[in-house]
Amino acid sequence: MQPEMYGRYPFQLSGGQLQRSSIALALPAKPDILIADEPTAALDSISAFKVLRLLADLQQETGCAMLFITHDLRHVRKYADRIVVMKEGVVVEQGEKHTILENPQHPYTKVLIAASPALASAIDLLTRESVG
Repeated sequence: MQPEMYGRYPFQLSGGQLQRSSIALALPAKPDILIADEPTAALDSISAFKVLRLLADLQQETGCAMLFITHDLRHVRKYADRIVVMKEGVVVEQGEKHTILENPQHPYTKVLIAASPALASAIDLLTRESVG
């Protein structure tokens, strides 16, 4: 955190600064697992990128596991290793990222992927390249 930030009140920080501050507060405890529940909610795309990059870097540096809870499949595609899809609090599908995204089995997972046009297009392109 930048030194000029130390004297500020929470209402004087941006959403991204608040997210990064919260992450920094958790690190001295050296957690075995870091739970990030919608860490990019209500952030602009630049701040979201910075927060996600920070989380990825911290995970690599510390070796801690990360439970990344999100509805944004673009972030899942980029940062997750494994995916658990839940509907109404019940696990409907789980597995390796590529297996779930490229060959979803549950109808709800298929709907989620279809609802993310950029992700659906990327998966379609990957599938065509691997087949052809």
